[in-house]
Parts: sequence; structure tokens; C-alpha cells
Amino acid sequence: MTKFNKTLLAAAVALASAQATAAGFQLNSQSAAGIGRAMAGDAIIADNASVLARNPAAMALFDQKALSLGVSYADVNVEVTDAQMDFMGRTFELGHIDNAAEAKVIPNAYFINPVNDTFAYGFAAFSNYGTGTDLTPLANNHGSLGPNTIPAPADLLGNTEVTTVNLNASASYRINESLSLGLGLDVIQASGTLTRNSNILGSLVDVEADGWALGGIVGLAYEINPNNRFGLSYRFSPEMNATGDVRYLAENFDEINIPIADIAQFAGFHQLTEKFAVHYTAQWTQWSSFDQISLNEGDKGTASHSLKEYHWKDSWFLSLGATYDINNNWTVRTGIASDDGVVGEVSSLSIPDSDRMWYSAGFTYNLSPKSSLDFGITKVVGEKVHVIEQSGLGSTVNAFTESGATYYSAQYNYKF
Repeated sequence: MTKFNKTLLAAAVALASAQATAAGFQLNSQSAAGIGRAMAGDAIIADNASVLARNPAAMALFDQKALSLGVSYADVNVEVTDAQMDFMGRTFELGHIDNAAEAKVIPNAYFINPVNDTFAYGFAAFSNYGTGTDLTPLANNHGSLGPNTIPAPADLLGNTEVTTVNLNASASYRINESLSLGLGLDVIQASGTLTRNSNILGSLVDVEADGWALGGIVGLAYEINPNNRFGLSYRFSPEMNATGDVRYLAENFDEINIPIADIAQFAGFHQLTEKFAVHYTAQWTQWSSFDQISLNEGDKGTASHSLKEYHWKDSWFLSLGATYDINNNWTVRTGIASDDGVVGEVSSLSIPDSDRMWYSAGFTYNLSPKSSLDFGITKVVGEKVHVIEQSGLGSTVNAFTESGATYYSAQYNYKF
């Protein structure tokens, strides 16, 4: 199996997802300006080259080459409290974890080249998915009977680390003064680590992996006039079906099938006065396609094991923002967003997922007519949720989980 598919196994099968920044294990951190306005209008504002991550058609709005280089620091916090395990009619305290996630650094880079008034192309590197938690301390707490007499729910608890990078090449074509179309190819690289160890049964899962996959994006930009415009895009994500070796419950599997969510978004931008503008985004993610993970044996060519079913639901991310130009040097922005959780009827302790609110602010400082610096900060606040889940090792686990994050992001922009 390629390391990429094992990475998705880490994100999907193990599901110790600490990604508190968006639903499931999705990221919304592709630019500092976007962080400063809760990603509101990011598929059409086109104030820097990072719009390429959201809508390739928006490249038609550029009349000169543009470069953007940025980095985001995600200070993620996941708390697990009042964790208990019911086993053979008795209840055992598993304790709590104050912070089950580590902070992450997420870089990005974009370049747009308008060849003429009709055609433009661009390249980008950014991330759409990522996660990382360590719930091992809960698995190591076995109650008063001791560590070798009852099976800890290690299939639900453990260490997971996943990172992904999108390498994108896109082109846009202006049909007329109002309508432009865009098309892009995503080459996705990912890496990850997954461990699940039982105090009695030993190693349940042991994965360290990386690899590649292909996806794509299509988009359009519609300009009513220079002050009012709309953007629409749809990102196709790959469904992985790869061969290799995976160690799960003392068996080796050669092939894994993992569905990944598509992303659609609509954005609007309205310059209401010379200095003040409003913008918004409605983003839909097809998490309902993430229904189950199956393992196959290569010599049989058929699914031999359904690893786990999830029955996630589609999610909406709705944001509203505003931008104000103070003078020629300073621009300030703010935004607020509502982000739906993805967990439906089947909940999971290893996914601290819930509905979230975003509170964002940021600014731009123009170093010169050609260069600028963007800064953004976002506070993501998740709801506290009660989770009950059945372990495959014969126990039931229930706990309260609460997740959130603070994003700090900076970006340098240059126009050639």
C-alpha cells in the first residue's frame, strides 16, 4: 500500500482527529487574508494570488503577475474529560486529557501569470486536509483491576498524525467582460503515522506511510461590474483504492478503499463605498461520501473486510466578512463563520467533532505599490459534546470532548 493511502487510513480508520479548524479533518487555512476574514469571499475577492486555492477562474481578475508566500500556525486544543469505560457490568475511570493535540505549522505558496486579457495560468501549494492527536493516555489507564486484567479500548484510542499537501496547476479563460471559467489539476501528497496498541492483545494497528493521488477543481467568476462579483467552484477529491501492506488485527492486507469528500463553494464580493466592502462564502463538503473504509486482499481482488462504518453527514461552512481601507498603506478586515460538525447518528470518541464558530480579524500593510504583508488571526470555538461508543474489545466508552483552535497567519504578496 502506498503511504498516502495508509495516511488516509490514519485519518479515517483510526479517526483520532484533532482537526478543530473545520469539519471532519478538513482545513480552512489557505491564506493570511482569508484567516483575517473567516475565509469570507475567498473564492472571488482576488486581492492576492491565494485565490487560486479556492477558484481558478478568479485568475482572470489579475492584469499582472502575482506571487503570495504564507504560513499559518494552528494552535489546536482538544480536551477529553470524564472518560469512563463500562466492562462486564462495572465502570472504570479512564481520566482526562487536557490537550490531546499538537500545534501545527501550515505553509502555502501561489503564483498567477496573466498571459493576456483572455488567458491566465497559475501554480499553488497548500493543504486541504490534516489532523493529529494522541489519546494513548486514556488507553493506558485501565482502572482498579490493573493493566493486564481488562482490555483497554485501544481500538478507539491511540496516536494519529496526518499531513497533506496539494500541488495545483490551473488555467483560466475569460469568455466575455462578465464571465470567466477555470480548471485545475491537484497532485496530492500525504504522509502519516498511526498506532493502536492493546494492553492485552498487543499491537492492533501499526502504520507509517506516504504517497500520491490526483484530484481536480473547476470554477467560474461572474462580474456584474467592477464592484460586484460572484465566484463558484467545485473540487473533486480522489477515492483511494491502492495496493500494499497494512497491519491490522494481526493480519496483513494489500488493498484499501477510502472515499474522500468533494468541496463546493459559492462566494460574493461587494464594494459598497470607496473604502468599505462586504463579502461572504457558503462552502459545502460532501462528507456523506465518507461512509466506510474497506480492506481488500490483492490476490482476491474483492473487499474482504469492512474496517469501520461512519455515516458522516454533509457539512456547511457559512461566513460573512468586511474589509475597510483606512488609507493607502493600511487595510483592516474581520469575519465570522458557522461551521457544521460532520458526525451524524454514529458518534466516535476519537473524533472531537462538533459545530464551531469562527471569530476572525486581520490587516494588510502595503510596503510599496507592488508588495504587501497580510496578517490574520482566528479563534475557533467548538461545542462540548457527549460521546458514547462501543469498543470492539467488549467495552463501552463514554466521555465529553471539546475542541478549538487559534490560527495565526502571515503572508507576503508581490505584483510583478
